[in-house]
Amino acid sequence: MNYQQTLDYMYARLPMFSRVGSDAVKSGFANIIALCEILGNPHQKTKFMHVAGTNGKGSVSHMLAAVLQSAGYRTGLYTSPHLKDFRERVKVNGQMIDESRVVDFIERIKPFIESIQPSFFEITVAMAFDHFAAEGADIAIIETGLGGRLDSTNIIEPVLSVITNIGWDHVQILGDTLEKIAMEKAGIIKPNIPVVVGEKKAETEDVFRDKAAATGSALFFAGDHYHVENWMYEDEMLLVEVSEPGKTDHRKYGLDLNVQYQIKNLVTVLESCRQLRAAGYHLAEEAIVQGLKHVRKQTGLHGRWETIQHNPRIVLDVAHNESGMQELLNQLEISTYHQLHIILGMVKDKDVDTVLHMLPHNAVYYFTSAHIPRALDAAILKNKAALCGLRGHVFEDVNVAIAAAKAHAHKDDLILVCGSVFLVGEVKC
Repeated sequence: MNYQQTLDYMYARLPMFSRVGSDAVKSGFANIIALCEILGNPHQKTKFMHVAGTNGKGSVSHMLAAVLQSAGYRTGLYTSPHLKDFRERVKVNGQMIDESRVVDFIERIKPFIESIQPSFFEITVAMAFDHFAAEGADIAIIETGLGGRLDSTNIIEPVLSVITNIGWDHVQILGDTLEKIAMEKAGIIKPNIPVVVGEKKAETEDVFRDKAAATGSALFFAGDHYHVENWMYEDEMLLVEVSEPGKTDHRKYGLDLNVQYQIKNLVTVLESCRQLRAAGYHLAEEAIVQGLKHVRKQTGLHGRWETIQHNPRIVLDVAHNESGMQELLNQLEISTYHQLHIILGMVKDKDVDTVLHMLPHNAVYYFTSAHIPRALDAAILKNKAALCGLRGHVFEDVNVAIAAAKAHAHKDDLILVCGSVFLVGEVKC
């Protein structure tokens, strides 16, 4: 098979959560353990960081990868889902896995795919472990797919576990309370391995404290050690001033991920770097500064308040759940524009009604959907939105919607594409 035939085989043969939803979820570790044994247990040949959380885990993973790369470490990065190219999921020093490596990997394990019947996610996790071992990665950052406790990535023994935050998402799988969701995320905490938690919440703090105590793991809440004193925008960079307890000098960081919600992620990253230093990693302050300044360039992160055009400004953001959308609304409050145009598409298994009730009434809406089975039909989305006082029209896909918004927008308007990772992934930049 060539590369495209290999992808077609994977998409057709393997159930993929991003396309079909919970039917693709495989419970337990039997498949991933069997795959790794076939491959010579590559997950035992690399050092890892493990990152979970409701929102921000992708950004935090990319920021940490950029810092480690700047410090001279050969750094692997596994994230999901991808936006445009499957190979975005598996990178070493910002370079996507070669097409030939993907083809070779699937050819090697094809007989076992037929017998084991793994999920798409299980195959990609095994592929990442295999690639990082083959490439001699010094360390690899592994982002969980869904939850943490039963996630296929959770067979690794990391040097550090990171949990960004807890919010409402995938409640039909992870649980219908924040405590239940936190317990699933806390499942990545390993015996005697330190863990960083990005945000402290009254509803979930004890979950992490109890889990860390039971496993003998040192627990660090990022906000206990780092405090944001001030922030501003300058030359399309987010400049953040950070203080530490007992220190009079404040440090300043410039982020090319220039959106307000990255401030929380920055604090999580800084605490993670502090713990990596304690574990023996040499992370000079300059490496942290340079890594944070060039995250997009070094890792290829996209879809986080990403401007793809000016006059009118078009912004892409993958926010898709309640907490993510609230952060996006906070950013809109401090943004300058004449009229707001929102191109919206969501998937069926999100809390669509809650998100719709949050959105501003004074925006012009363009309802559409991604071309995946999980996508909520745009006409249904429009009808649901109308019950919340949101008015607009239906468009066959996101690019037609963008064309319509551009045709109606003034040069000082803002066009925002959001609601689904998959919708953003279909934008033709």
